[in-house]
Amino acid sequence: MSDLPLADLEAFASVAAERSYRKAAALRGVSASSLSEAVRRLEAKLGTRLLNRTTRSVTPTDAGQRLLERLSPMLTDLAGALDEVRSSDAAPAGRLRINVPTIVARLFLPDIVVPFLRAYPGIVMEVMAHDTFIDVFAAGFDAGVRYDESLDLDMIAIPIGPRTQRFCAAASPAYLAEHGMPAHPADLKLHRCIRHRFESGRLSSWEFERAGEVIRINPPETVIATSMELELAAACGGLGIIATFEDFVRPHLDSGELVEVLADWQQPFSGPFLYYPSRRHMPAPLRAFVDWVKAHQSG
Repeated sequence: MSDLPLADLEAFASVAAERSYRKAAALRGVSASSLSEAVRRLEAKLGTRLLNRTTRSVTPTDAGQRLLERLSPMLTDLAGALDEVRSSDAAPAGRLRINVPTIVARLFLPDIVVPFLRAYPGIVMEVMAHDTFIDVFAAGFDAGVRYDESLDLDMIAIPIGPRTQRFCAAASPAYLAEHGMPAHPADLKLHRCIRHRFESGRLSSWEFERAGEVIRINPPETVIATSMELELAAACGGLGIIATFEDFVRPHLDSGELVEVLADWQQPFSGPFLYYPSRRHMPAPLRAFVDWVKAHQSG
């Protein structure tokens, strides 16, 4: 890449990561036409198309995706190296992009991000919350949050949020009075259940564990939703049994709107981790956030 202009490589990486000339131009503070010209120059030098363009979308070609996957870590390293040679007295500034599961964005991140950004007003934080597994670094993110079973071994991971969590099945007192309390996970096949569908289209199965025995079931549903608010409303309204993170339903359990079922079949598991590449140079906003999480992590 020694004979390729760095500015053109950066332009391509930003457009490919954002999947949009307009969004990339807004982030970089330049015109979309200048980015388009930079990508055309790069394609001409390489002799291959890097981006597929339509009136509605911009997506990397196979060659473009391979280049992006190699280029993104290099550009991140370069940005980190430049940050390190700047004055150590300068407050961290710039954009920090992280990708997190929905539960982390809703329940845990606000108490971390709000005081962090108050302490570092020069940092702009962009948070993408969804439950689909992607290569967050190829997509242009600086860091991600995942649970330990989903972490790559070559990543640095630090705890963020609660250190233990558990799942919980629950129903309203009215529903249980009418349909009875299940005594075993198999009993759920005779109940009305509220199911969650992920962004990928997959319908979540329910898993229960006790004394080393693991049972996975796909119970009959009365409601299927992608909205946790709708699922909780359905459960509180007596439409069926819900199974999700205990953190989501805890306020409703405490108020008596919901009652936990099969509690002895739910085991605690490790909480989420903030993870990022194992590289020497880190962008200043990411380093500041990592240090903040380490200093303020509890429980």
